[in-house]
Amino acid sequence: MWETVPRLLAENRYAVLGTADRHGLPWATPVFFAAHATDHIVWVSAPDSRHSRNLAERPELAITVFDSHAPVGGAEALYLEAVAGPADDAGAALALLNARLPAGRELTGDDLAPSGRLLAYRADVSRHFVLIRGRDPRFDNVTDARLLVTPGSPAD
Repeated sequence: MWETVPRLLAENRYAVLGTADRHGLPWATPVFFAAHATDHIVWVSAPDSRHSRNLAERPELAITVFDSHAPVGGAEALYLEAVAGPADDAGAALALLNARLPAGRELTGDDLAPSGRLLAYRADVSRHFVLIRGRDPRFDNVTDARLLVTPGSPAD
């Protein structure tokens, strides 16, 4: 089921970041993202936003990618475990993001600190999970579940 990972990363534009502060108080926020292969996710955010402050204190995060327009019972989702922080190569992050943005909406170096209000962030993904819908005939599950997948995972 590994083929689901690159497909969902390519088809969807928004991810939900699950972060926590130093006390463990959780926070979730949606971000526009781009993926580099299947192991790196990039986005831009204000460094003073709650999720960015959380990442500065605790870099571990969970990421969910899904199509919010899917009909009930037809959703697919990707769950990622990762560690994140400011991108080492902000120019490469902008190039990935700009490839997904409409003409005229591209980001420039002026959007990034120190002259701009944003930082480019990168998450290094350590584990990938896919949603298995409840009553999936390939599995013995009554309710929705998640399945750890790795490159080369069997298709069924």
